[in-house]
Amino acid sequence: MDLLKNMNDAMNYIEENLTNDIDYKVVAKIAHCSEYHFKRMFSFLAGVTLSEYVRRRRLSLAALELQNRHLKIIDVALKYGYQSPDSFSRAFQHIHGITPSEARNHDQRLKAYPPMTFQLSIKGGNEMNYRLEEKEAFHLIGIVKRVPIIFEGENPEITKMWQSLTMEKIEQLMRLSNIEPKGMIQASTNFSDGRMEEKGELDQYIGVATTEESSKGFSKLEVPALTWAVFESAGPFPITLQETWGRIYAEWFPSSGYQIAEGPEILSIKDQDLTSPSVKSEIWIPVMKIK
Repeated sequence: MDLLKNMNDAMNYIEENLTNDIDYKVVAKIAHCSEYHFKRMFSFLAGVTLSEYVRRRRLSLAALELQNRHLKIIDVALKYGYQSPDSFSRAFQHIHGITPSEARNHDQRLKAYPPMTFQLSIKGGNEMNYRLEEKEAFHLIGIVKRVPIIFEGENPEITKMWQSLTMEKIEQLMRLSNIEPKGMIQASTNFSDGRMEEKGELDQYIGVATTEESSKGFSKLEVPALTWAVFESAGPFPITLQETWGRIYAEWFPSSGYQIAEGPEILSIKDQDLTSPSVKSEIWIPVMKIK
């Protein structure tokens, strides 16, 4: 598949430039997608951020070079992008659990992080129901909070956000809801690094999609005109929903011919009873065609 070839060509470029400054715009160009898409897809497929992968590869190679006693530690540090022995030592110890000096002893255990390649894996072939929608620009009006990224189970900070909404506020927001996805929705945007390691944060909105200008005392997020891939999810909440989210990035994107566009990821829960054995919801993700 061209996609796999392009991804692996980009990985080869990274490998060949581990001792140089890596231009991620060049990496994305080799992969024939945007830098934003490449970094997000890499995180989902690899389980670590792109920057963390590069850091691990550099420190893995640095450990091998430290076995050569003729090389100075500062020279190895500079070669792999560290400007001082202290910063190199801290990073090295974080990965390997020992100092660069200790790594010179051949009886010490070191960690190896081999180069990564992507391969096609054929799985069960479970269907995914989705549609594409073109939408004009709109507003997302509601409340917003910077929250930690949590993949499994409920996010207590988001739960607190829902609890802070009185019926009066919800009714105010519902009167503004005039476009799809209708009703109360959640939206996540402005993800920080470390998403796949659950170390980062994101801006979480709870509110409604609307063309109304007045936010009536609420926060407002401007959403530009975009194409949206809308995925259906039905099953126990939140387990099935989280599985669907993972499959979108791990299965649908690599074979779809689309890449992620910059914009919020929206969740529209269609059922009010989250204890139901089959909660129906929709995930809206902004996309654009890969050129």
